[in-house]
Amino acid sequence: MKRILVSILAIATVATGIFSCGGQRQAKKGELQGEITISGAFALYPLAVRWVEEFKELHPGVQIDISAGGAGKGMTDVLTEMVDLGMVSREVYPPETEKGAVAIAVAKDAVVPTINTDNPDLKDLLKTGLTRDAAIKLWITEEYKTWGQVTGTRSTSDVHVYTRSDACGAAETWANWLDKKQEDLAGTGVFGDPGVATAVQKDILGIGLNNIGYVYDETTRKPNPGILVLPIDANSNGQLEPEELFYDTKDEIITAIAEGRYPSPPARDLYMVAKGVPTKPEVIAFLKYILSDGQKHNIPTGYINLSEEKLQQGLQTLQN
Repeated sequence: MKRILVSILAIATVATGIFSCGGQRQAKKGELQGEITISGAFALYPLAVRWVEEFKELHPGVQIDISAGGAGKGMTDVLTEMVDLGMVSREVYPPETEKGAVAIAVAKDAVVPTINTDNPDLKDLLKTGLTRDAAIKLWITEEYKTWGQVTGTRSTSDVHVYTRSDACGAAETWANWLDKKQEDLAGTGVFGDPGVATAVQKDILGIGLNNIGYVYDETTRKPNPGILVLPIDANSNGQLEPEELFYDTKDEIITAIAEGRYPSPPARDLYMVAKGVPTKPEVIAFLKYILSDGQKHNIPTGYINLSEEKLQQGLQTLQN
């Protein structure tokens, strides 16, 4: 299916906006100073903003500019030295490593299938869930055209499939679950994670893919209005078992991801990528903060902490 680019002005504004953090006090003589520029994955952006805010409080002499535009943009920007760090929500490819990409894992989250809360087949969907085979027939082969084909019922309601139009970690990770690449995904292409969420919220027949940070409300920990996660039937037995139901709140799914009850992929690590091992003192200090005290923001913001082993691997990289 030829992708159709859906333009959502409000989303484009969010996607291209730059977040600049200002300090509460003036830097004192001898304190860390400098400038850090960051761009990339929507998936990591909310957590990275929290890190930036606190780091700026600790080091008011450091100016940090951060923008969200997709993992592909983050990788391109860092390899062309437009920014110091690229936020990347997928694994780094060998050709990127050959060009100097050095990836440091900083958190973990997951991509989830999303549907509208007013979907006419919601009751059946919440009984059967989404199998990997059904996902393949929706996003890859396009065999499934109705919700009845997904649920195994006689429903003739059309299914409207959404994907990402921008190069991003979410779509690449989702495709990886299906043993494919992002460019193999069918569906209506929408720019950005917020864009897909909005498209699904407006379309009762829609199904999309989103990072969990764009599904759940930060305060209530419940799904945002108009959108739900379609549970994955991990054992593909055609019905959801009690151990497969952990989507009511952000805290439930975070725990499930941490315990390995949600498939990986589409669960995945998130990275800060530099071109070569960083040498700027302010960049090194920022990354060391993320791998230590900054981890306390992961769970409250809706992400999963890394293992101690991965944290130590990151710190070791910075010492090389």
